[in-house]
Amino acid sequence: MVHICLTPHELIDPSTQIIDTLCVIGTVKAFQSNLSWVLENVLPVALTAPNTSMEGGEPHRKKPKVESQQELDTSASLIQRVLSTLQPSLDTAASTELWLPRDPLLLRVVLIALPATVSRHNSSSQPYAVSSNLKKFVRPKESTAVVGLFESSEVYATICAVSRVGGGLLYNRKTGGKTDILPNSDSHHSHAMAPLLLGGISMSETALPDLNHMRVVFPPSASPEDKEVGLWRTKMCNVALGIQLARRLVDAPCNELDTTAFLEQAMAVVQGVRHVTTKVIKGKELMDKGYGGLYNVGKAALQPPALVILSYVPPDVKDEPSIVLVGKGIVFDTGGLQIKPKPTMPGMKRDMGGAAAILSAFGAFVRSAPYQPAVKRPVHAVLCLAENAVANDALRADDIITMYSGKTVEINNTDAEGRLVLGDGVCHASRHLNPSTIIDMATLTGAQGVATGKYFGALYCNDEALEQSVVTCGKYSGDLCHPMPYVPEFFKQEYTSAVADMKNSVADRANAQVSCAGQFIGNHISDWLAVEGKRWCHVDMAYPVFDKKDERATGYGVGLLYSLLEQYSQE
Repeated sequence: MVHICLTPHELIDPSTQIIDTLCVIGTVKAFQSNLSWVLENVLPVALTAPNTSMEGGEPHRKKPKVESQQELDTSASLIQRVLSTLQPSLDTAASTELWLPRDPLLLRVVLIALPATVSRHNSSSQPYAVSSNLKKFVRPKESTAVVGLFESSEVYATICAVSRVGGGLLYNRKTGGKTDILPNSDSHHSHAMAPLLLGGISMSETALPDLNHMRVVFPPSASPEDKEVGLWRTKMCNVALGIQLARRLVDAPCNELDTTAFLEQAMAVVQGVRHVTTKVIKGKELMDKGYGGLYNVGKAALQPPALVILSYVPPDVKDEPSIVLVGKGIVFDTGGLQIKPKPTMPGMKRDMGGAAAILSAFGAFVRSAPYQPAVKRPVHAVLCLAENAVANDALRADDIITMYSGKTVEINNTDAEGRLVLGDGVCHASRHLNPSTIIDMATLTGAQGVATGKYFGALYCNDEALEQSVVTCGKYSGDLCHPMPYVPEFFKQEYTSAVADMKNSVADRANAQVSCAGQFIGNHISDWLAVEGKRWCHVDMAYPVFDKKDERATGYGVGLLYSLLEQYSQE
């Protein structure tokens, strides 16, 4: 669990009554500005001995032991001396660890000094540097207190970064490991995960002894005003929990998180939330109602494809134009009959990263809504769930299908399936949810990694103001984004077909692949886009969705989408 603390005294983990590791992170300048606060307010708390002992192998309560002033001064002097040796380079952090005396256990102190300058396309809080450096020092089953020496404008991105490190129920099926968030393969489906995450911050830490609890605090200068404390903490906790929910969903394999299990998780996330309604169209009903893209992609799998619509509509805004999030939820992608080669199929459990981020951000937002200013428009999440499997009735190359838009598509690549499900999803949104803004998110193309790399999502957007808002919210949250060229007249021709309205894969793979893939989706809302004031942004996040170094999901997109929902729901 990640807990947002308002004072240093809240850093003490109530389940262990001790801080195992104290981690202080910031630039050298931030250390200089806040060091006295750390030494005078945080360090005495961290050096407080636990109020239990293990005499005779049994826990016994005792009065907490606080180190003497002389011992505190010695520890403070040691920290100052070690800190003076840290010299980060222009683009690399410097870090070290030391051990301070504390009865009966030593206190592990980690100091991380971030680079003093940040490039213009990076977030000022350097969230990637925060998470990557913390990962080096966070240990399983230990309590970590993180002291973030940042400005108030950098707190949100820092909390998002910490949430990408640990402090939650990471998916784990190692022998002797423990995770209660997804069903065992022999029991198939479970409702156990989501309510514990987003149904309020009530999970008992003492009931989760195997977790590495992480508690985060910031200097007083970065804390909210007293009147905003409750709202601020609720928002930050829900976003942190949403990021961890997305991480667990993306890390889960398809034999546990198939389309039916994903659907159950979605229902559980919003269970009991006021003003939230749900609608599900699945299986053969999709085909009967014209959702030919989603149905044909998922029809060969054991579990049926589904279109899941989650709607937050307070009564006084029901007639206002809405904001719609649409997520690609391919729970596993074999490539279809044009099957993926051996090296590229592992990891395709992550092809639902867009839907995971949208579900988690929507859940965090509606759970926080009672504590926020009233929304001025409805908010919807549309999840396009399918497994691109191989079977006798799988979609074939040369097949021609009819999308929900009414347009026909000649299949020339069964491994370009994400755009088919999203085409139906955005078209449903445009026709039935009265949107002014549609944002879709997907692990759509390998070309995204070539275009914007491992840390930036790629944007294809028809509206300059929306595009800039997404970039700004990306920096604010740490989910970085960068625009691609938006020129439909250059890219539509790539899909020319002699026998249908379009093909589903391009003729020239050297022609702005990320933009072309986004344009296919846009082809199915072309009438809606022709209306003045309609805004659409496609976010391709195939590479930022996971960290290749530790093969773990990052929760990318949750912080970004939550920030966008905050902004656009108040317009």
